[in-house]
Amino acid sequence: MGRLRVGAIRLSYPPPPRADRRRLWALIPGDLDTPTGGYRYDRRILAGLAGLGWRVEPCPLDASFPAPTSVARSQARQILAAIPDGGLVLVDGLAFGALPELAETEGRRLRLVALVHHPLASETGLSPERAAGLRNAEARALARARLILVTSRFTATLLAGWGVPWARLKVVEPGTDPAPSAQGSRSGPLRLLCVASLTPRKGHDLLLNALAGLRDWSLHLDCVGSLDRDPVWAEGLIRLRDGRGLAGRVSILGALADEELACRYGAADLFVLPSRFEGYGMVFAEALARGLPILACHAGAVRETVPPEAGLLVPPNDSAALGQALRSLMADPVLRRRLAKGARAAGSRLPTWQDAVAAFAAALEEALDQADWEARGVSQGKTQPFLEEAVRQVALDG
Repeated sequence: MGRLRVGAIRLSYPPPPRADRRRLWALIPGDLDTPTGGYRYDRRILAGLAGLGWRVEPCPLDASFPAPTSVARSQARQILAAIPDGGLVLVDGLAFGALPELAETEGRRLRLVALVHHPLASETGLSPERAAGLRNAEARALARARLILVTSRFTATLLAGWGVPWARLKVVEPGTDPAPSAQGSRSGPLRLLCVASLTPRKGHDLLLNALAGLRDWSLHLDCVGSLDRDPVWAEGLIRLRDGRGLAGRVSILGALADEELACRYGAADLFVLPSRFEGYGMVFAEALARGLPILACHAGAVRETVPPEAGLLVPPNDSAALGQALRSLMADPVLRRRLAKGARAAGSRLPTWQDAVAAFAAALEEALDQADWEARGVSQGKTQPFLEEAVRQVALDG
């Protein structure tokens, strides 16, 4: 008689009847080509899934999210209503957390997957009332998601603290493209590089205030990033730069094409970005891949992304500490070289985009398998037919 081993039992069930099992509706607010880390993550993942044979159906949402207009809500409702029952739907966190009512109604018939880059309530500059409202709305919406994909362990832990079950959380860190090591300025002023959209969360104001106290040092800062995400804030930063007498030492360049940005990375001696919060920080990974020493704040997931051997981390919202760390780095080329070596080593351990896409696809497949299992009554305790078949198969093997 065959020997029954529990580990050998594989419960199987019929494949889904639909031919389009690997069909994914992707709801992304705004323009997918927007030059931010979150949108770049979405672009690379969706393109990678298509390359693996997934049928990706882009469904653009209005750009007003995460503060949707009534028209934006209506459009989202119509898009979801048009997706057939059982459809696998990926919704970017900019929109998902702002649509709790739709998640609660459509989550009964659709397989909803949330992609959370960072919680909406963690954005800088929100009033306590607004932050609390966003957190409550996002928690309600996430309760209806079959799967919640996040880009860092930090964000997963944060959401678990909200009561989201760990079983529904999957971490898929961004990939990083291989890149040549930065060559630095070689001569002339020390070149600092900051890459981030000009928004309050990124902390450009802290950096400008820190630089204003370093007039005795020869340096130049290039700020690369969109001025369109928060035009009022961007205009205020330009006024701050000029008012601090930094116009000749700080270039605010706006968004750059990939080739030009690569040149800026290559010419930099130090990467600096004092974000007040990050859900991952893809630009830090890009700096690591180029072997650039990093100066940042230990805010959000930055401590996970930037290891201590690759950079200096200071408290958030502390321009004095930032200035002191800048002074230390500029005065000590040996320290910069040591951190550059650590950055190159850390960069070599980063996942590739192929790794990220494979992990993302595996998480989606797992969610589909679980949904199929539940649809066949397993979650209601109707497991006996499947167990009996598994036991028969094991017995036959013996």
